[in-house]
Amino acid sequence: MIIKSAEFITSAVKPGQYPETGLPEIAFAGRSNVGKSSLINTLINRRNLVKTSATPGKTRLINFFRINDAFLFVDLPGYGYAKVPASEREQWGPMVETYLRSRAELKGVILLQDIRRTPGEKERELIAFMNHIQLPHACIITKADKLSKSKQTINMRQILAELAPGEADLICFSTKTRQGRERAWGTITRMIGIDNGGPAVEDRESKENTELS
Repeated sequence: MIIKSAEFITSAVKPGQYPETGLPEIAFAGRSNVGKSSLINTLINRRNLVKTSATPGKTRLINFFRINDAFLFVDLPGYGYAKVPASEREQWGPMVETYLRSRAELKGVILLQDIRRTPGEKERELIAFMNHIQLPHACIITKADKLSKSKQTINMRQILAELAPGEADLICFSTKTRQGRERAWGTITRMIGIDNGGPAVEDRESKENTELS
């Protein structure tokens, strides 16, 4: 995917604040510190369009970004960070559930999971909810560069087993090496229903990606 433009539009907590663009949307969900901001920046070839922070729990709103004037990326607030006040943690569920249920422009969700961590109850609940409302989704496994290739394969199998049988298309991703970027774009463009025209030269990645056999 060649990125010609990418811009922040607005933040929201309720439907009346969502932007009225009429463009298809892809949302990104995951625990605090799973690497959502870094992943989105890597996908769109920008360093700091989505602000990253060393402190987990900083994204507490639903943030909308317009890409190529053709579709939107939506950064959902991270969940599961204990130091966020309980009142704010409790708001995450209803805020995100309302968006996932009501947003007609939403075409799919990318769920992020740290390759070094075991999926927990929140991840399983979110997948069950998306299955219940028949919302397309895929799982990207982040921070792959933190592990060796052999360990990546082992952990990917464990994550797949934990998430749910048939929760198929896991994509092993690294913002450092850009491993998985092309596959991620393939999944996103299929969800949106557009042709990405094949990878640009700048988007080509090593064929040494770890894949489940």
